[in-house]
Amino acid sequence: MLTKSRFSTKYNENQVTLINYLKTQLHNGRCFLKSKYIAKELGLSSKEVGTNMAILSEICPDFTIERYSYSNSTTWLVSPGSTQGFQRRMEHPVASV
Repeated sequence: MLTKSRFSTKYNENQVTLINYLKTQLHNGRCFLKSKYIAKELGLSSKEVGTNMAILSEICPDFTIERYSYSNSTTWLVSPGSTQGFQRRMEHPVASV
């Protein structure tokens, strides 16, 4: 479990909750997760999950998080973090819409 004091300046409460959740979900290297199911399990809204997952995809080196598809809810592809994944994200940033 992450401690609040360690991440209070880098991650907000919802992001810490998501990080802890993602750590429990990654068993075999990667997984696909839908925002609406994460939201239901964590007591957040789908919008909160989507917003914070997008932020974590940019700032959290523990995971490689990619928006994979959208069908009734955003599906995220989550893999353990790597320095190569972080470098790739820096070279090809996601455009803001």
